[in-house]
Amino acid sequence: MAKEKDVLLKIRNLKIQGYSDEKWVDIIKGVDLTLHRGEVMGLIGESGAGKSTIGAAAMGYARDGTRITEDSSIEFDGMELTTATESERRALRGHRIAYVAQSAAASFNPAHKIIDQHTEGPLQYRLKKRMEAQEDAMDLYERLRLPNPKEIGFRYPHQVSGGQLQRAMTAMAMSCRPDLIIFDEPTTALDVTTQIEVLAAIRDIVEQFNTAALYITHDLAVVAQMADTIKVLLKGSEVEEASTEEMLSNPKEDYTKSLWAVRSFESPQRYRPKDATPLISVRNVDAAYTAGPKILDNVSFDIYEGMTVAVVGESGSGKSTTARVITGLLPPQKGEVLFKGEPFPPDYRQRNKEQLRQCQMIYQMADTALNPKVRISEIIGRPAQFYSGLRGTALKARVDELLDLIELDPAKYYNRYPPELSGGQKQRIGIARALAAEPSFIVCDEVTSALDQLVAEGILRLLDRLQNELNLAYMFITHDLATVRSIADEVIVMQHGKVVEQGPKDEMFTPPHHPYTDLLLSSVPEMDPNWLTTLLEERGIDNVGDAAAAKIDPKDAKIVH
Repeated sequence: MAKEKDVLLKIRNLKIQGYSDEKWVDIIKGVDLTLHRGEVMGLIGESGAGKSTIGAAAMGYARDGTRITEDSSIEFDGMELTTATESERRALRGHRIAYVAQSAAASFNPAHKIIDQHTEGPLQYRLKKRMEAQEDAMDLYERLRLPNPKEIGFRYPHQVSGGQLQRAMTAMAMSCRPDLIIFDEPTTALDVTTQIEVLAAIRDIVEQFNTAALYITHDLAVVAQMADTIKVLLKGSEVEEASTEEMLSNPKEDYTKSLWAVRSFESPQRYRPKDATPLISVRNVDAAYTAGPKILDNVSFDIYEGMTVAVVGESGSGKSTTARVITGLLPPQKGEVLFKGEPFPPDYRQRNKEQLRQCQMIYQMADTALNPKVRISEIIGRPAQFYSGLRGTALKARVDELLDLIELDPAKYYNRYPPELSGGQKQRIGIARALAAEPSFIVCDEVTSALDQLVAEGILRLLDRLQNELNLAYMFITHDLATVRSIADEVIVMQHGKVVEQGPKDEMFTPPHHPYTDLLLSSVPEMDPNWLTTLLEERGIDNVGDAAAAKIDPKDAKIVH
């Protein structure tokens, strides 16, 4: 991919410190990095490895509470950023160095139209006049294959989908034709059909303008499609660096090998017991929010005791809305939910304590699901107190038991607060809180999507062990088909609020498929650097991702029992 071999970014002995417990602690421990023009380097590693911190440092930026040490060197196109003035560094950012964040929805200002935010950089740096900048924006939207490129920029951020907004942010990063772009997990929150379009668009635009890039991710299959070279990081130190093909085929270090082998876990498949009553039955459910359009359309399926049913589909397919109907947060317009053959009251406020106890939920974002100002002991203890009436020493013993169950030491974590925990530890607390009610059924809503692959595998293994020990049933909402292969017994595929295919996992992964299921399966990146190129050559850009999904009619459903 690299077209010119002159060095654009040279980082030597990068040390970054963070202030904690009234002293400075090393976060990045002497990392070296060399990036040439037109080259893409992937930075990978688990949470806390220092990937985003190094990405920010490439712009000469250190987050609040951190500092770049004086013996570090960050040289961008001959300019030493560690000794440059703040105004000199600021003149580079957004102009010659651009940044694409993980969450486009959180990065755009919701009160301004997309094109006004796009043209801000070129106008500020006096590169173009407003009309020229707007025309250039439309050209970039077209290059990034956004629908209606002449008008989409005049919408507000909330009026476009997540994948479209992510591409609009990439276009905005390209608005000043920077020499370097830092991509910080730009596709992590996207479903597979959206992700593939964003990846193709990013790769194309980087190649067209000979732009260098640092691509930060914990998804190894994604970085295989994007990067010329890969640098592996662990706890602020470099593990190894090599070309992408070399790194994938012949990693040298044990840690890198462990990252490559991380998706080895697969739970043995269970099958429905004969003549048993389903634990949860969803029957002919239609649902909508207030007076809006129908979100669920005649949805029906069963979940049996001790089994895991994975619900997959793109964003907006109705997965989480189905969970809201089951938990009573959204009463259906039509149809019903049964628990062990008996109707569940449609509104959670009509359910008694025993009915509420049976059905619990673990959320996608543990960061926002846990109150940062409440101790772990109270977060876990509150449902145990509410549902089981435990007090005093009995309550403390139950909280200790639950912490042991999720493999966290009670002596260490009982009095901690959520901000003192890692992402994976927070998700374990979310699991313990759900278990505190002693439910028989748990909805797991994208519980591993925000976690790196090593931590996610630990969570999947924990959920599988708990299921076997406590005979739990799970409804596992996900857009990650590797997770489905790991943990599911049955699979339900949803599109536009309808169930288009359902059945046992082994049959669902065996052709023939419904066209939409086939699209989902073919959109999962593989650990092959040529996978995306081959797919685009075989199918064409208009027959992958969301563009292909829009052509598929959710009918001819295949139901297998």
